[in-house]
Amino acid sequence: MKRTLVKELLKFLPENQEVNVKGWVRTRRGNKNVIFIALNDGSTIHNVQIVADPNNFNEDLIKKINTGSSLSVSGKLVASQGSGATGGNTGAAN
Repeated sequence: MKRTLVKELLKFLPENQEVNVKGWVRTRRGNKNVIFIALNDGSTIHNVQIVADPNNFNEDLIKKINTGSSLSVSGKLVASQGSGATGGNTGAAN
């Protein structure tokens, strides 16, 4: 799958298309039900939010994802579902 820059992702109208984005972790937060990762590749000052189900990943791998970590994420690009979210796209990691 071809890599898509964050600045390009933010221009898309999310239609559940599969995308691949690579970049560095700005922040990571979450709990036992969901993980949120703000990812940036330097193409824009804005981040793309990655939403992942921790049950799909090894716990040791999740612990290694910290600010500054480099990631390659593939998943479906969907509109932000959060309350108070304005615009922006969210990538759901597989």
